[in-house]
Parts: sequence; C-alpha cells; structure tokens
Amino acid sequence: MAITINGRAVAPPADPRVTLLDWAREHLHLTGSKKGCNQGACGACTMLVNPVSGNGAGGGERILSCLALAVQYDGRSITTVEGLAEAGDLHPLQRAFIEHDGFQCGYCTPGQLCSAIGMVAEIERGVPSHVTADLSASPRLTHDELRERMSGNLCRCGAYNGIVAAIAETYAEEAA
Repeated sequence: MAITINGRAVAPPADPRVTLLDWAREHLHLTGSKKGCNQGACGACTMLVNPVSGNGAGGGERILSCLALAVQYDGRSITTVEGLAEAGDLHPLQRAFIEHDGFQCGYCTPGQLCSAIGMVAEIERGVPSHVTADLSASPRLTHDELRERMSGNLCRCGAYNGIVAAIAETYAEEAA
C-alpha cells in the first residue's frame, strides 16, 4: 500500500516507529508542518487526514502528526500545509491570513491553517464542541465556537485576533 500525501502516493516508512511529522519533514522534505512541543500540546504539527479534495479545501480530520505513527496512515490520504495551495494559487484561508496579519513569526501558521480547515469540516459534520449550546442542532461557527475549536493551536506571538479574523472572514456566518 501507500500513503497519499498532498496528492502523491508514497511508500510508508520502513521503520514503524517514525512519526508522521518526522517522516514528512525528514524523508519527504515537507517542512511546513512544525515540531513545536513534540507532545501534542501546541498544534504546530497539525495535518489533515482523508480530505475530500486533494488540496485540503474539503476539510478532513485534523491530527497532531507528532503523536501519529506514519504507518498508521497506510492507505490513507494526508494533506500538509504545502498541499493547500492549488495550481500555484493560495487557499482562500492562506490569503485571509495575509490580509489580516494572522501570523508574525509564522511558526504556528501551518498548523493554524490545517486546523482551521479541519475545524470547519467538523462543524459541517455536526460535531459539537465544549461550548456548543444545543447538542441536538447542527453547530454554527460563532465567535465562541471558533475560539474554542482553535484553542489547541498556540501562537507565541499573540496573533490570535488576526487568526480569528481570517478564519471568520473565510468561513463564519456569525464569528466576527
């Protein structure tokens, strides 16, 4: 089998102990996803699994790749931040991050982008969060939902307002 990463089928690593993050960065030279805490606490390594479209625009499940063994994803599709742009055009969320200064040092930006795209897919699937008021209704991307769902992605520079504004402009109906 193979792991499809950013639309390209690649044989899984021979060593079953290597994380998805280390495999992508060190063996596939996809260095966008960052190793921040290496403990699943910062979100800098977030990638998307089984996105609907090849460029990740169709969401997918967000995972912390520093905690995932690459061999676990044999036969599945992964999108990293490098796979978000399509035919040289930035993903709309990437453009919004630029317009709203949703980054300063940029270290957390790849994880923030992938996490936000995965978060929107969660909402579309009806997955509630801790702040979802009505569990019998489909959640909406309100300001509180957005901040709660993105709380696992840390930014040391404090660019949260720009990040929230970029996500809200791109996806939310009431998040602003």
